[in-house]
Amino acid sequence: MLADAEELPVEHPPSASIRSDREAGDGAAADGGSSRLDDRKVATTVKGSSGAVDNERDGSSGISRRAPGVTFNTHKSESTSSQDKLGRSKTEKNKPYNILAEEAARIFDDNIPVQQKLQLLNRIATVKDDGTVEFEVPPDAESQGLGVKPKYSDNEVVDNEPLDVADLQCIPPLQIVMLIVGTRGDVQPFVAIGKRLQDYGHRVRLATHSNFKEFVLTTGLEFFPLGGDPKVLAGCGIVIDLFVPDMVKNKGFLPSGPSEIPVQRNQMKDIIYSLLPACRDPDIDSGVPFKADAIIANPPAYGHTHVAEALKVPIHIFFTMPWSPTSEFPHPLSRVKQQAGYRLSYQIVDSLIWLGIRDMINDVRKKKLKLRPVTYLSGSNSSDSDIPYGYIWSPHLVPKPKDWGPKIDVVGFCFLDLASNYQPPEELVKWLQAGEKPIYIGFGSLPVVDPEKMTQIIVEALEKTGQRGIINKGWGGLGNLAEPKEFIYLLDNIPHDWLFLQCKAVVHHGGAGTTAAGLRAACPTTIVPFFGDQPFWGERVYARGVGPPPIPVDEFTLPKLVEAINCMLNPKVKERAIELAKAMENEDGVTGAVRAFLKHLPLKKAEQDPEQTRSGFFSICRCFGCS
Repeated sequence: MLADAEELPVEHPPSASIRSDREAGDGAAADGGSSRLDDRKVATTVKGSSGAVDNERDGSSGISRRAPGVTFNTHKSESTSSQDKLGRSKTEKNKPYNILAEEAARIFDDNIPVQQKLQLLNRIATVKDDGTVEFEVPPDAESQGLGVKPKYSDNEVVDNEPLDVADLQCIPPLQIVMLIVGTRGDVQPFVAIGKRLQDYGHRVRLATHSNFKEFVLTTGLEFFPLGGDPKVLAGCGIVIDLFVPDMVKNKGFLPSGPSEIPVQRNQMKDIIYSLLPACRDPDIDSGVPFKADAIIANPPAYGHTHVAEALKVPIHIFFTMPWSPTSEFPHPLSRVKQQAGYRLSYQIVDSLIWLGIRDMINDVRKKKLKLRPVTYLSGSNSSDSDIPYGYIWSPHLVPKPKDWGPKIDVVGFCFLDLASNYQPPEELVKWLQAGEKPIYIGFGSLPVVDPEKMTQIIVEALEKTGQRGIINKGWGGLGNLAEPKEFIYLLDNIPHDWLFLQCKAVVHHGGAGTTAAGLRAACPTTIVPFFGDQPFWGERVYARGVGPPPIPVDEFTLPKLVEAINCMLNPKVKERAIELAKAMENEDGVTGAVRAFLKHLPLKKAEQDPEQTRSGFFSICRCFGCS
């Protein structure tokens, strides 16, 4: 049992697979559910094995529906007969490896036409009806053989010297726009970064969804509305479902009829078309003019690099999950087990995203940005991009990979100090003082399919383990109790940096910001991932030994929650949580992010010849909206 201290090691090797062993194989379910690529629409999906023998497998992969993502299998189908296996072993033993290596390399060759690349991708990968993507990496494959050689070796120096405080203060004032798409957890770190940039004399506009206008303005930053509704986006699952919009699914996320425009496509189009106004339009409320000198963005803004190209200004990408290829762990939206496929997973996800957004990107390039359309399948992850990236997590939780170069920084978690000005309700304070520290359980802004059932599981698990609990009702509608319980307190959103200090452990969805807040408060953590990067953070928490394995939301059961709570109550798990919190104490991710951003600005050259330097700062011609 995980609750047993002797059976939970201090350090688990990072697991690249969120799925359990029973799901790892290319299973034997009856309907594969793959949808086909339509070359005319340049839109959706791919089918087939690694390009070798089984173009028509008899089953799906048995993939969990817990988190729409990308699943790459390294196992053969369980349903394949012994006779078929024998035939392949005699005649086609090396064929999967050779074809995968050759075709993986050709997909990212700029000299190959798009239609041919689509056909190659069609033979390599399979997109399932639940939004997952599969391809097989043969057991003897090596990453170099897959056409995904790292740019930097383990022996190379990957970090530049950071700027000191004096350098930061000497940089001339800039007008900086932040293009941020997502939920409040995605927006909050950028509020902290924006406030610090203001401290150094820069003008900062945070462009995000209208839902967060009051939140942004109350922090003292300028606000500009972007398209898209985070509640709708969260309900859809902002993963491959959005990126391959013509896929036929049975989850209700996407329509099966080609004439119906999916909700996600409208959301994405609204976002993409709102980016240029956010960079150059006057303030909506005051009318004060604005023209961006530089852009900070997160990848779900999609069209950010194209707007930067049109305006000839530098751009810096920051994100809370890895988006740059590495051989140390796979893309967070993937489930590849074999390390040889890790780097390739980034390129495959990159390609599928591009297939889903290319038409909208080209539309805005032609109509609004006055740029040539992008007609090839070539992603920033597979090309030499000069765009710098900054990753918002603690290197004590996930160290910077050795194959990430000097343009990529791991800056630390970026916390916005809300606790110092927060006054908790008197009723909550009295409840906290009336007993032992509680366990926090909540899923923030994510919708819950069956909130009544989940609430019942939470209540029963707390009863069985003898624990008090705080249930965050959030957007999911948790906490509808038939009658009040003394050991349960219901609340709406309050600052995590205050609340988690009052808790002995936390159970949540695994958003990067919530994960960071729990670890900073030395709370053992159970992550219940819904989609996106949440499984990745669940695995990182488990690998670090500060919590149990993640519980995917559609596997959230009473026995698993009870087991997870018992694990978090283990004294050794608490000790490790305290050790990690102490290691994070001296980190200043906000300053790290500001320094990384300013470090990569070509300011000296810009002073000599601004227009020439800006236009030559980077070439977007090889990049696309998921950069």
